Amino acid sequence: MVIRPLRQEDSPAVLTLWLESTTRAHPFISPAYWQKSLPSVRDEYLPAARTWVAEQDANLAGFISVSLGKVVGALFVAQAYQRRGVGLALMTMAQQAYPALTLEVYRLNHNACRFYHHAASSLSRSGLTVKLAISSSNCTGTPAV
Repeated sequence: MVIRPLRQEDSPAVLTLWLESTTRAHPFISPAYWQKSLPSVRDEYLPAARTWVAEQDANLAGFISVSLGKVVGALFVAQAYQRRGVGLALMTMAQQAYPALTLEVYRLNHNACRFYHHAASSLSRSGLTVKLAISSSNCTGTPAV
């Protein structure tokens, strides 16, 4: 696996992975919300964030984006590469650049909650810090503000 900075030509695949993964991971939020958010992710969030991609066998395995110098705003791993260390490798890469990461995750996103607790534990054993905030979802089709 190779982890490297996002390149312009990665954007279509990253956006596809983001939309598919975020829709699957958040069934308690209307898919229309994520479709509507896509232009903001493409035009505002990704250009402002520092993003790394993980490639395996010339395929996009996942990506992580960090904004404001510490906030993990996105970490998504393609289904075919989940539970293979891609997410933890991406977190480790981000942690090397930013020693004190923070993130939020919806309480109803059980897989992400488990992963982030595991990642925080693994990274803390290496002397690194992740601050995890579990957010409530209002479960009405839009994220809680």
